[in-house]
Amino acid sequence: MSIQVKFFASLRETIGVGDTTINHAGSAGEVWDIATDKADRPINVLVAINLEYAQFTSPVEDGDEVAFFPPVTGG
Repeated sequence: MSIQVKFFASLRETIGVGDTTINHAGSAGEVWDIATDKADRPINVLVAINLEYAQFTSPVEDGDEVAFFPPVTGG
């Protein structure tokens, strides 16, 4: 079982890693907890599973890619 986890922008700097692999399937929230050693989630963190927006309660399965990133701003 393998889940690819990616952190983008300021989360990458805060967590200290851009990507990692974990061996767990459950929810996106569980993936965050395992990959970050239960670090607090910054407000408004977005999550995507296999390139589609998801929720922290969304299920994650073997082979999925889970990405976490701060809210997108622009201008």
